[in-house]
Amino acid sequence: MLYPSLFDSFFAPTRVIVVSEERLQQAEREARQQQLEAIDSRIDELTKYRTSLSKQLNPAKVGSDLDAMDGGTFDG
Repeated sequence: MLYPSLFDSFFAPTRVIVVSEERLQQAEREARQQQLEAIDSRIDELTKYRTSLSKQLNPAKVGSDLDAMDGGTFDG
């Protein structure tokens, strides 16, 4: 049969997997750990990106350290 009938899919046996409580808790812990690692990785990426954008928006002003010494301002 190329296409299964609606009747076959509706009454198909369900699959039940039995695991111990310990294995379930371990799998949940591992899933949470993976989520934390993914979040930490993303935070690192975004922090680096934010830093690079911040540097592009606020470039270091050439001569600003000399202005502080003589009390003048750098007009570019």
